[in-house]
Amino acid sequence: MDVLKILRERYTTKLYDSGYRLQVEEINQIKEILRLAPSSINSQPWAFEIIEDDVIKERLSEHSMNNSERVRAASHVIVFHVYRSVEVFERERIGRLAEGAQGFYRGYVASRGEVAVRAWMERQVYIALGVLLAALPVLGVDSTPMEGIDLEAYDGILGHEKYRPIVAVALGRRDPKDENQPSITPKSRRTDVFL
Repeated sequence: MDVLKILRERYTTKLYDSGYRLQVEEINQIKEILRLAPSSINSQPWAFEIIEDDVIKERLSEHSMNNSERVRAASHVIVFHVYRSVEVFERERIGRLAEGAQGFYRGYVASRGEVAVRAWMERQVYIALGVLLAALPVLGVDSTPMEGIDLEAYDGILGHEKYRPIVAVALGRRDPKDENQPSITPKSRRTDVFL
C-alpha cells in the first residue's frame, strides 16, 4: 500500500453518484475502523451514527448548508457524537480506566474545569474523524467531512439523550463529473508548514 499515493488522491468529494450504495461489508469495515480509533487515555467519549435512510438524510440535508446536496446524494452519512454530560462521561468512561489514566484525567484535564473537559472530549472525536478520513480511500470510499451543518437542528432530528452531534461525514462514490477530484483540479497544499 502506497500511503502517500492514497493521500495525494484523497479529496473532499463535492458531487456523489446518487445511485451508488455502500455494501454491508464496507459498512462493517467502517464500523470497525471507528471502533479501533485511538483516543487519549482510551477515553472514547464518542458515539457514531451511520445513516442510510433517505428520509432522515433529506431532513438532515435541509440543515447542511453548502453540503445539502452531498447529504442527499451520498450513500451514507456518519454523524460523530460526543457525550452531553461530563458527569455521565466520567462515570461511564473515566471510572472504568486504569488508575494511572484516571489520575492523568483528574490532574491534567478535569482540573481545568468543565469547559476544558468538553473541548478535550471534542478533540478526541476529531482524532477518530482523522483516522476515518485516512482509512476510507483504502476501502475505495469517497467522503466529505462536514462542519458546515446546523448542529442544533441535527441534534433535534437525531435526538439522542446521552450524546450530541459535533461533525458529520458523507460517504459514497464520486460522480465522474466531480470537478474537485485531483485528476481534474490538482490539490493545493502549503509547502511551508514545517517549523
